[in-house]
Amino acid sequence: MGGDFDLSAIAGYLGMFLQGAGVTLGLTAIAATFGLLISIGGAATARWGMRWARALVTAYVELIRNTPFLVQLFFIFFGLPSLGLKMTAMTAAIIAMTINLTAYTIEIMRAGIESVPPGQREAGLALGLHPIWVFLSVILPQAIANVYPALVSQIVITMLESAVVSQIAVMDLTHVADLIQSRNYRTFEAYFVVAVIYLAMAICLRRLAAKAGTRLFAGRAR
Repeated sequence: MGGDFDLSAIAGYLGMFLQGAGVTLGLTAIAATFGLLISIGGAATARWGMRWARALVTAYVELIRNTPFLVQLFFIFFGLPSLGLKMTAMTAAIIAMTINLTAYTIEIMRAGIESVPPGQREAGLALGLHPIWVFLSVILPQAIANVYPALVSQIVITMLESAVVSQIAVMDLTHVADLIQSRNYRTFEAYFVVAVIYLAMAICLRRLAAKAGTRLFAGRAR
């Protein structure tokens, strides 16, 4: 328990680190899936919806983007049970991450939709296509291609911000570090390893997403 840097002191916890990383990635994947799907509908509503619907989307985006994620998480996990809505820590983390991510990706998707020339939609409607089909087959692919890097960046940011879910005892990567340093008091080593793992996951996620984007959206982005 000396003051020297000694990674061997936590080498035996590799399995816990990997398990925590898996939980972090799993939470991110679920939040990204639901968040992106919801944000597409939210962005379309903000662009073409009725006035009251646009107002609701705007209010939601402003509320979430201007309050701390930790407060949102605590409200869901500690506040909602007082109204009878009890849930596990994992469920609360997924809901909080999805809600938070969605608020940001709605704005990103709206920018993507607005970047598509209006003539694309008008041409589709002139051909007799249903507005929903025009949106899904003509506008949406181009919109996603135009803002794909921003979407990936927001997902990575959400993954990094997910570290706060350790505060409600979700066994993510940060919580694993908390447990390890409480057992062997090697605080520096524990959080050093966690920082390296977060860095590696962020870099790998960006590179994998970039390769996937190149294949999926070749020739679509403007």
